[in-house]
Amino acid sequence: MAQIKKILCAVDLSEHSPAVADYAKTLAQGLNAQVLCLYVAPSLSQYVGFHVPPSSIENFVGEIVSGADATMNAFLAEQFPGVKVEGRVVTGYAAEEVLNLAEEQGVDLIIMGTHGRRGIDRILFGSVAEKVVKSSKCPVLTIRPKAAA
Repeated sequence: MAQIKKILCAVDLSEHSPAVADYAKTLAQGLNAQVLCLYVAPSLSQYVGFHVPPSSIENFVGEIVSGADATMNAFLAEQFPGVKVEGRVVTGYAAEEVLNLAEEQGVDLIIMGTHGRRGIDRILFGSVAEKVVKSSKCPVLTIRPKAAA
């Protein structure tokens, strides 16, 4: 029988993140599992050389990360009461960071949202969830946001 003791919950801290967290919380409570909640801030390193000094980019990314740390702490307190949870904020490419942390931490399940992009948006932005599903060594549960009414 499959054992799920560690769940990686990848969030983007958008209005859809509480729905993703709800699945992680429900499964963690039911399975007595712990949750590792991850937010990946963009590294912006691809912009070095675009007439923006690297120090400005580093400062900007540092501000994003410190703001995300505070947001993550509030998010964890609100979304995961009574659950053993740890929050992480990292910078980089989202799919890569999710996959790396999942392997490094030996997680049993990844839960993440999908934006359900179609057409040109999907071509331009790709799908982080799709990349994770295709490359993950453990099961991935994707949560599609409910359509706006």
